Amino acid sequence: MNLMEFLTPLTEVAKRSGPEGTIVISSRVRLARNLKGFAFPGWASKHDRIKALELMRPAVENLPQMKESFSAGMEELDNLDKQILVERHLISREHASKSAGSAVVFSKGEIYSVMINEEDHLRMQVILPGLQLEECWEKIDEVDTILEKQLDYAFSPKYGYLTACPTNLGTAIRVSAMVHLPGLVLAEQINQVIQAVNKLGLAVRGLFGEGTDALGNVFQISNQQTLGEDENRIVDRLSKVVAQIIEHENNARAILLEKKKKIVLNHIGRAYGILSNAYSISSKEALNLLSLFKLGIDYGFFPDVPRSLAEELFLICQPAHLQKMSANPMEPEERDILRADILRERLKGVKGPVLK
Repeated sequence: MNLMEFLTPLTEVAKRSGPEGTIVISSRVRLARNLKGFAFPGWASKHDRIKALELMRPAVENLPQMKESFSAGMEELDNLDKQILVERHLISREHASKSAGSAVVFSKGEIYSVMINEEDHLRMQVILPGLQLEECWEKIDEVDTILEKQLDYAFSPKYGYLTACPTNLGTAIRVSAMVHLPGLVLAEQINQVIQAVNKLGLAVRGLFGEGTDALGNVFQISNQQTLGEDENRIVDRLSKVVAQIIEHENNARAILLEKKKKIVLNHIGRAYGILSNAYSISSKEALNLLSLFKLGIDYGFFPDVPRSLAEELFLICQPAHLQKMSANPMEPEERDILRADILRERLKGVKGPVLK
């Protein structure tokens, strides 16, 4: 099955929206599960990983939620396809390095995704646009309930679900929201917010999770504790924290517009100028400037520009998606030139920011 033919077109992905969508890009709930009687994938032999895969993959593929799904062994995907799945947040960077004995299954529309034999035997997730953490939890809980009737999970009455990493013991749930926070960054308040979130026992990570930078002013807020707290409390706690972050971001944007309007407009105008005129631009610079362009759209400085344009360009500018648009392999410098060409072309009809 051709991956690009199955994936949702970028124009449609960019139009997805949900509650609090100007700040919360997406919500995700992920569960880790392992099979009783099988070594964790990192310790298992290739033979044992394949044996576990043969047991799990049919169960995942036959889920009602996977009625129309893409399923592939990791050895069937080339490096570019794997990186595209990373950029779509359907697999982790760690899973992209896997080969025979590991697989990925995800649904049409990319709401449901299951990594088989990543760090754990099963890492299943639901992603929805905007702030919909409770809805994500309900959907992935239904999937887990079905699979638990077919697969013998490794479970301890004392410790809960057993996982490869001790920090995931217990409920083995990871609840996260991906948020766009340019207001707090421009107001130089982001460090205080991150410190406050960390004190609450939550983690703040970059665009692609642990160990990555917050490119484009995008941050992932997630729980760290999974032991001794039930799933609903974890979801509820994170929802409340994200609601507070949304309030702080909205306040920062309002104060910036009230007290530093020309400075904000200068940042946004310069971003627009570079994006629409550059002849070579790196992915990091493009994503950071597109964040400001998106903020300008939210402020109403680009009255005739749909927000989906910035969202689409944000995806196109990432290395694998950009590489896929070329028939031939490209060096980084060539990608930078192509990226700039696409940005100039797509922004050709966009007028500069207008101060109301």
